[in-house]
Amino acid sequence: MSMHTPILSSDALEQDILTLFMPVVSVAVTDPATEHEALFDDEAPTVAKATDKRRREFSAGRAAARRAMHQMGLPAMPLPADDTRAPVWPDDVTGSISHNDQVCIAVVADARSVPAIGIDIEEARPLEPELFPDICTLPERAWLSSQPEQDRGMLAKLIFSAKECTYKCQFTLSRTFLEFHDLEITADRDCGQFEATFLRTVPGFASGARLYGRYVVTQGHIITAISAERHTTPAVQERRVSFW
Repeated sequence: MSMHTPILSSDALEQDILTLFMPVVSVAVTDPATEHEALFDDEAPTVAKATDKRRREFSAGRAAARRAMHQMGLPAMPLPADDTRAPVWPDDVTGSISHNDQVCIAVVADARSVPAIGIDIEEARPLEPELFPDICTLPERAWLSSQPEQDRGMLAKLIFSAKECTYKCQFTLSRTFLEFHDLEITADRDCGQFEATFLRTVPGFASGARLYGRYVVTQGHIITAISAERHTTPAVQERRVSFW
């Protein structure tokens, strides 16, 4: 995993992110350091008292989300924040937004086929070892200890990011706040995939339920992605959380 952080290419980044999802997901990338179109009246109060940096990040996130929705044939519309600060998506749309100082990513999909989705981006810098116990469960830390020492900090950052994107995905369905130790990540380094196991029961997910995601390390960043599919049969409606 590279420690170098080059200037980001948004087109290349979008293509990398698209490889993490099924074709029904739309992706857009914006620059949080630049100015974007004015916020809708329903959105502006969320950042009325925020710093200029926070306002730019918020605007970049909404701009990315509207561009991604445009790819779905949807018009520009407000995306206010609810009382948990999560975006309020239009009916039949699900989405997720992630950003850092260099880039903002939005992913959206038709909620009738993909009821929940999560994205996270982190700089590809090792997580400090003193933070491992706060982020990682005992089995995760045992797995880290089995990996080459020079890789452990980056793999711990991968676990952190995988939990962040899984949290966003499940929150759409459960409306439940999770702690880091409420999820356990198993990563497959050979194919860029991970499994997130719930260690507590929340609405929509029993303890032991799993979501399956993918990750990529590109342009000095770790990007993790996950989503849930719903399949309906005449006899029973089932949420299937694995599609890889």
